[in-house]
Amino acid sequence: MSAQSIFAPAQIGRAGEDIAMQLEAAILGEKILPGERLPSERELQTQFQCGRGVIREAIRALKQKGLVETRKGAKGGAYVKNIEMTNVGESLALFLKQQRVAPGHIVEFRESIDRVIVVLAIARASAAEKQALVAETEKLLEILKGEPPDRDSLARQDQILNISLAKMSGNPIFEWVMTAIQQGFSSHDYALYDDPEYCRKTVENWYVTALRIAENDPMKALNSISAHYGLLHRCVEKQKAEAESIPSDGG
Repeated sequence: MSAQSIFAPAQIGRAGEDIAMQLEAAILGEKILPGERLPSERELQTQFQCGRGVIREAIRALKQKGLVETRKGAKGGAYVKNIEMTNVGESLALFLKQQRVAPGHIVEFRESIDRVIVVLAIARASAAEKQALVAETEKLLEILKGEPPDRDSLARQDQILNISLAKMSGNPIFEWVMTAIQQGFSSHDYALYDDPEYCRKTVENWYVTALRIAENDPMKALNSISAHYGLLHRCVEKQKAEAESIPSDGG
């Protein structure tokens, strides 16, 4: 579809906003695909019947949303970006930190979606996918045998398990949200692997959860999920109490 049939002249009085909205609609409607260049500033001026400054204002708004990037050189201009899950996760993590969302609220949210994911995975995933999940938890058990266990390897394998389980739900939105969570802030799961008291219990719980999913037993699988978040709640509270008990430099 040509640019001539995509855009309408910009509304007077709110031209920058209107142009940004029309461009965004064209991108999200796949009329301009990721990797493709937007029409040149001159072409956009003609289509929207406005000045260069307004066009640049609209492009800046799209850049702030992460929809386009500008390139220099002979083939320079504004190009549509693929929205990377890493960027979504990082933005979500920064937002939550800035808003000072309590750890308990994040854990509560994770538990609620994990419970739905587990039920869907049991109902929709194939037997092969369920056995593959069990195999991934066995890798977690192997890492645990290290003296001491490698915390980074445990955390990476935990991420793989969470994303794999979300994919088994058969709902891509759960997979996208879980990937953003894992790449962004991981719901404080890292606390469990930092604490020797909770590390082994967490790994063993993952293995039991995977077995219950493979056995198509939703009640026992949900009990395992509850047990995991019970561990996480206690671990986070323990770390909070320990941090509060440390005297300040001035105290």
